[in-house]
Amino acid sequence: MLNWQIPYLTPDLPGTGGKLRVEIDDFIVEEVPAYEPCGTGEHTFFGVEKRDISTLALIHQLAQALGVAERDISCAGLKDARAVARQTFSVQWVPPEKLMTLTLDKARILWAKRHTNKLRSGHLRGNRFTLRIRDVAPDAGARTSAIAGQLLARGVPNGYGRQRFGNRGNNHEMGLLLLRNDRAALRTHGIHHLSYKMRQFLISAVQSALFNALLAARIEQGLLDDVLPGDVARKEDTGGIFIVEDAEAERPRVKAWEISATGPIYGYKMLAAQAEAGALEARILEEASIALADFRPFQAKGSRRPLRYYPEGLSWQMEGADTLTLSFFAPKGAYATSLLRELMKTEVTLEVEDEIDEGA
Repeated sequence: MLNWQIPYLTPDLPGTGGKLRVEIDDFIVEEVPAYEPCGTGEHTFFGVEKRDISTLALIHQLAQALGVAERDISCAGLKDARAVARQTFSVQWVPPEKLMTLTLDKARILWAKRHTNKLRSGHLRGNRFTLRIRDVAPDAGARTSAIAGQLLARGVPNGYGRQRFGNRGNNHEMGLLLLRNDRAALRTHGIHHLSYKMRQFLISAVQSALFNALLAARIEQGLLDDVLPGDVARKEDTGGIFIVEDAEAERPRVKAWEISATGPIYGYKMLAAQAEAGALEARILEEASIALADFRPFQAKGSRRPLRYYPEGLSWQMEGADTLTLSFFAPKGAYATSLLRELMKTEVTLEVEDEIDEGA
């Protein structure tokens, strides 16, 4: 059976434990934009701070206040409801002056400026988090220091969290049945008709579970912060990718955070690894009884995803005896929960997190 769960990178280091989001102000997330609006154009970018309201509920409220359709308001990513979130939206043909006069429930407009194009999903560099974890272990500061040292050196495992796989944790299993065109088995699970959107979601869950399986194998083999011959590596500064030919020569660049190995978002047009790394990727697919061609009917081309991410600006301090505050930046497509589960040594689930991956 395909298992999406990932082992801890630091299993021998005890976690802090604790509780997240006891108060709304315990979880603050701020988008870091990929670019700033230029000041001219038919679209208006505007920043909003929302509290205890989902992004989709806020879009509904904005649409009603502006007299436009919800589809006319766009954002770079969804943000959790039970949080303080600062994010950017865009709308066409609405002047900045009108936006600045809006009175909203559980939200406020921070700024508004014109731009030449609409804001699209993924148009951000990442997210900056400031979190408060309550009821942590008495020595949580020391535990955080030990774990953070490993994460800063080796990286945060860049896997997919439980929210991708549903409350029952089996979205990927339904996706596998769909890939195999096993309609009878789907019906036994009460699935008779699927919309296009749901079909793509279930296929995405399969891709995510396969990526996690590959990531788990790399962690178990001590290969998260290493490269193998044939790996598809990514340059941290430019995002460019290349095939690793001489692993020994590239390892100093891995340690220096100049490059990182990527894993497969399996699809019929995916750039596959070669040699030793390629054999490992092929084995994961074979064990799931899947071929790359199986993704073609669903137009799932596939892509590559870094196996790790660097928690830029990671800092922490204790507030009193049992509260830990934590700050860090996570690049787009990376999960804050991946760092939190490693630190707290417990499974952490949010309602939503930015999920920006081509092919997944």
